[in-house]
Amino acid sequence: HLTLVNNRMNEIMKVLTMISTIFIPLGFIASVYGMNFHYMPELDSVWTYPTIWILFFLIAGGMIWMFRRRGWI
Repeated sequence: HLTLVNNRMNEIMKVLTMISTIFIPLGFIASVYGMNFHYMPELDSVWTYPTIWILFFLIAGGMIWMFRRRGWI
């Protein structure tokens, strides 16, 4: 019985680790753009906001694709 419980806990930990791995880079990028800097030239561009969202989706999609390719999900 203990072996089955440990195996189930390992599966849950694997899923939580993958979720964290996907969201940590996204949180880092969001935190950089959430800081109040005096000089960030890319904030004056009209394309900055859509570019950041595209970057978010590319990072998250790439990591999900990599996890599926390796058979982790």
